[in-house]
Amino acid sequence: MKTSNALLFILVLLYINASTEWPTHTVCKEDNLEIYYKSCDPQQDFALSIDHCSDIATHTFNIRAAGVLGHSIKELYVKLDMIMNGKTVLTYSETLCGPGHSQLVFCGMKKGEHLYYEGPVTLGIKEIPQGDYTLSAKLTNQDHVTVACVDFTVKNYLDY
Repeated sequence: MKTSNALLFILVLLYINASTEWPTHTVCKEDNLEIYYKSCDPQQDFALSIDHCSDIATHTFNIRAAGVLGHSIKELYVKLDMIMNGKTVLTYSETLCGPGHSQLVFCGMKKGEHLYYEGPVTLGIKEIPQGDYTLSAKLTNQDHVTVACVDFTVKNYLDY
């Protein structure tokens, strides 16, 4: 009996280590707008939620995000890619933390600290592009190490 329990335990551990994909989470799902996300960082998943899907179409909306930092953030850079039908159609990058840039609440946080943000976010866009597409976001720090990586699936059929 002990041998079978030990074998089962080892198989469970091997299965967990072999699984490199995180589950797909729903950000919101309403009549004409659906947004899902999945961490593309094999080391870490995180939590993200918003109050209402329709709020995203406005300039500012409230989010809640949480995770544990796997790497310190002295400087932080974001790169966003919009992917349609397997092809990158738009790329955007920006420095979020660093010398001469605005200090966001998580700038300067250390590895292992709990990141929690609840509050407003402004996307700086007038409307969410219509259609089915993926937004891939990768955050890297001063050492060019991935701090977070996420793929958003957007299905937008809103009429503006």
